[in-house]
Amino acid sequence: MKSSLPLAGRRVVITRPSSQAAPWRSRLEELGADVIELPLIRVRKDVDLDTLAEVFQELGSYEWLVFTSVNGVKYFFEEFHRVFDDIRSLGLVRIAVVGEATAAAVREQHLRVELQPRKASGEELAARLAEREALDSAKILVVTGNRNREALVEKLEAERAIVDQLPVYRTEETDLAADPVAAGFRRHGADAILFASPSAVQSFFDQAAALKLEPKARRPVAGSIGPTTTATMKQLGLPVDFEAGEATLESLVQGLLGKLAR
Repeated sequence: MKSSLPLAGRRVVITRPSSQAAPWRSRLEELGADVIELPLIRVRKDVDLDTLAEVFQELGSYEWLVFTSVNGVKYFFEEFHRVFDDIRSLGLVRIAVVGEATAAAVREQHLRVELQPRKASGEELAARLAEREALDSAKILVVTGNRNREALVEKLEAERAIVDQLPVYRTEETDLAADPVAAGFRRHGADAILFASPSAVQSFFDQAAALKLEPKARRPVAGSIGPTTTATMKQLGLPVDFEAGEATLESLVQGLLGKLAR
């Protein structure tokens, strides 16, 4: 019976883009939650073809290929497979990633992840690369979105690496002012709200007026999927009630269960 499930009767808000929300909804509903989708951001493919051509011409010269998100993996390989008909066109490049979901997306391409830091942040990835080997004059390609991982690039360049960036997608804030689901959130609130990216946190902050809870609404605890998201929440003055031990959905869910149980 649903009433015996650990999240029965709990309203949980997920802030993922609509195209990426299904696994989150499914897992939370398995636990009995009433799931509210507030897609604070949307992600679309956005590739500069001139930059892409330059990168692909030099693909064999890179020592490391760095992915910081699932979207980066998805759109990079869409373009790679459009241009090349053989995975060996990647050459001998090694792959480094931020986060387990990103690593899984790389493995789906039948490629090995050479480096994945335990802490899912760009800064940690740069530190682990520098510990692993000298980066002086090493050519590194960082696949990003329009909201670049500047700290990652800066740290790699501080190690004298030659870093090229290839943006392959654009993250944009959605406008929830007239959204009926947002209206329901304002009126009733929720038990918890889950953030999976700094971009979603920024959008929540920017749309504070559209998401302001009414006086009698339930005020949710806020969960973060990892250090980078947590840092943005703190920077913007948003509460962080719990953080996932690892940057995975399951770890975030376990954090949610623990928080609500207390």
